[in-house]
Order: sequence, then C-alpha cells, then structure tokens
Amino acid sequence: MANREIRQMAVVGAGVMGAGIAQIASLAGVEVLLFDVREGVAQSAKQSIIATLDRLVGKGKLDAASAHLAAQRLRSVSHVSELSDCQLVVEAIVENLEAKRALFAELEEVVAEDCLLATNTSSLSVTAIAAKCRVPARVGGFHFFNPVPLMKVVEVIDGLQSAAWVGETLLALGQRFGHVAVRAKDTPGFIVNHGGRGYGTEGMRILSESVLEPAELDRILCEHAGFRMGPCALFDLTGLDVSHPVTESLYTQYYQEPRYRPTVITKQLYDAGLLGRKTAQGFYGYVDGVAQIPDEAPAPQVECMPPVWVSHARVDARDAVVQLLTVLGATLEHGAQPSADALIVVLPLGDDATSSALNEGLDPQRTVALDTLLPLARRRVLMTTVVTLPHWRDCAHALFSRDGMAVSVIRDSAGFVSQRVLAQVINVACDMAQQRVATPIDIDQAIRLGLGYPQGPLSWGDAIGAQTILQILEQLHSFYLDPRYRPSPWLKRRAKLELSLLSCEA
Repeated sequence: MANREIRQMAVVGAGVMGAGIAQIASLAGVEVLLFDVREGVAQSAKQSIIATLDRLVGKGKLDAASAHLAAQRLRSVSHVSELSDCQLVVEAIVENLEAKRALFAELEEVVAEDCLLATNTSSLSVTAIAAKCRVPARVGGFHFFNPVPLMKVVEVIDGLQSAAWVGETLLALGQRFGHVAVRAKDTPGFIVNHGGRGYGTEGMRILSESVLEPAELDRILCEHAGFRMGPCALFDLTGLDVSHPVTESLYTQYYQEPRYRPTVITKQLYDAGLLGRKTAQGFYGYVDGVAQIPDEAPAPQVECMPPVWVSHARVDARDAVVQLLTVLGATLEHGAQPSADALIVVLPLGDDATSSALNEGLDPQRTVALDTLLPLARRRVLMTTVVTLPHWRDCAHALFSRDGMAVSVIRDSAGFVSQRVLAQVINVACDMAQQRVATPIDIDQAIRLGLGYPQGPLSWGDAIGAQTILQILEQLHSFYLDPRYRPSPWLKRRAKLELSLLSCEA
C-alpha cells in the first residue's frame, strides 16, 4: 500500500498532547475526532482548542476564516465505536505499555483493516506496543513534543514489523502539519531523547567532581557554549520526577551503556522530593516560581599585574590568546620558558591544568588554564591546577576580565566544562548515526529543534572540527579511563578522512 492522504483521523487521549495534535491537524485540513475515556474531557479539549484558535486570530497570527474551518473539523465523541471510519488513530494516553496495548486491541475491533494506528509514545518501544496487535504492520510511532503547535518537529518511528507505507504516510502527514518530520528506527529514546543524553549526564558528572557549583555550570554552558538553558535549570524546569526516571530508563534499556550513566546527584534530589520548580526546591530554590540564583562574585582587584607567559604547545590557539592579552594591556613574555615572576597560561584541549603544566615542565603553582575551544569574545573560562596559589588565580581572573567580559574560574577538570559537554553531545549523535538510528541530517535537525540547541550536534562538530572533538575525547578517555569517553567509530573514521560528520557511506 502506498503513502496515502489522511482526510479523517482520531486522537485518543484529549490531554495537553492530544489536544495539541488535534489542533495542528484541524488547521491542516484534516477532520479530527477527539475521544477520551474520562467523561467530558474530549468536549472540554475541543472547546479549549477553539478558544486557542480565537486567541491566535486576535493576535493576528491566524485569519478568522482558517480558524472557523479548523473549528468545524473538530468533533468530540463519547465512545470508541465512533472511530470506525477513521483512516488514522493517534493515541496520546498515559505512558504505560499495557494501557497502550489494551487500547490498540480495542481499536482493532472497531477500525478498518487498513486503518493506521500510531502511538505518540516518548519512551516505550513501538515494536513492543505493536507486538500484541492482530495487524502489527500497521502500527507506527508519531512522537510530538510539548507544546505541539510550537515544537515544530515530529519523530516518525518504524517498529520492527511496521510496513513501509506506515512511515511514509506519517512523514507526509507531519510535513502537512507544518512540522519537520524525521524518521527513526525503534530504539530507546528515538532521536531527541537519545540525543539529549550527552548534555545533562556530562553536566552532572562535572558537578559530581566538585569542579564548580550549579549556577556556574549553567552560566558556562549558556554564556560560553551557547546552550539556551543550563542543565541544572533544565532539570528544575522539567522536574526530576520526569527527567531522572527517563535517564535511568535509557541507561537500563541500553544495558548500562557508560555514556548514559546517571549520577547520584539527581538520584538524591529525586529521592528527597526536591524536584525543581514544582516543589520550589531543586538545584535552585524558587520563590513565586523565580529561581534564587546566587550572584556572581565580582572580579578581584589586583594592583600590580605580573608579566604573562602563554604556552607554545598549541600555536593556533596561542596566537588568539596573545592578541587578546595585548588588547587587555598585559605585559607579555615571548621566551621558550617563563621567567620566575610570570603568570603562566596553558591552553589544554581535553586535558587538565595540572597535567598540562607538568607535561610542559612548568610551575603548577603559577599556572592557570584558559579554554580556547570557543571564541574568546564571550564568557571566558579559567581553570586552576590543584596547587595554583590564590594570588596567581586572582591575577588571571582580573586580567581576563579587564574588558568587562565575564570570567568563570573553575577547579581542575580534564576538558574544562564546554569541551567535555560538547564532545559528549557530538559523540552521542555520532554513535546514533553509526547505529543508523536515523540519517545524519534527521539526527541533526531533530536534536536542534527538539532540544533547542544552537546547532545540530553533527553540524556543530563540523564547525569545531571532527579532529578537535576526537582529540578531546581521546584525552578524556586517557585521563579518566572511563569508557563513557570512548570515541564513536563514526567520529574516528570521519576525523581521519577529514569528512563531514553529516556524510554517509557512498
């Protein structure tokens, strides 16, 4: 059966997700039947959608004629038997395997043999849901994100027994809804929830090493790396009652894959009921819904600034740092080794400050590391060795903030913060491409849109350089001896061949 146009569909489960799906479907010209086992919920959802359409008209974001037609296409029904003529049924009920299986078994007694059954599951296996169906070939995944009208991406998931026409029909329908429709294999987390593992888990790993405090972690990843929200604020927003079980579930479903390993930090907050905004306490405290984030300490005042010597180990990075220091008015030393009076600045890539100092035969008490992975014209990140003296730390902090730029000073950490997190985000996406979870383009688009990243992870890896990401991961792997940092074969091969991370085999 070829891809076919859907004229009439049903949404079962008229909560927030179901109502959102019904709204975009009705606007796209599809007749939508809303059904919910809870009395009155489907009718309330219909009225809520119509009210939303009216508000959009009032704001000038939708014309009155389109809103009127969409409202006419919505109909609430009170019994599942009224769905018999639908070409597609999308379930958006509770995230429970047995509940979804029971619903599909009930639907199969009502709908036609060629009716497509789609699940909006975010974490359950489409294959497992379909396995108990009489016709598992007509079951596929159609995973939207909340709020559906604003999150312009939908994952189309092929179960092991899904017929080709199912995915093709859902892809075409998702595009008709005005969304970017991406197609994925039925793997834990699909694309977006799988791809998001690198960010939060590595952020928590850094916190667990007491490298810095939650507010500083969030500042660095937002203002230095460019993410929209730091991991601590993000966990507080979504709620650890949602995010921690998902992290544990994916870790378990991938048979304890080290890249997805949760940390004790989120488990303890979860067990304590400190879930974030909804409980007024998580990584941050909340008053009237506003996070109580500690103020950032001002840069120290240093009366007599010492000369500065910058490591020669990375010539390309050194040139940019020397140029910045010249603008900042530093007195620079250019010899092969620093004088006894110089502040020493090293520029590690994937390494820590202590190792960098010792490997170059430098005095670790006067050494401070600077992260040069990303442009220096944004928040700057400095890192001390284990024995950096406070005077030299303060000199570096004061110097690099002379132009008013914010500076973070963290304890020693192989790979700083942004290097570690970006390398993990990109590496996870590379391994998804290696597993053929989806095409590289679909992985990149889905993660960018679904998680609000400034770039798709594979495009981001290309922008930084695959060889650079590989070097960071190899250094992290060598330092920690933890398989979580092992580079994906996808990354290794493309770095060696100098190919784009978005490239596929010929």
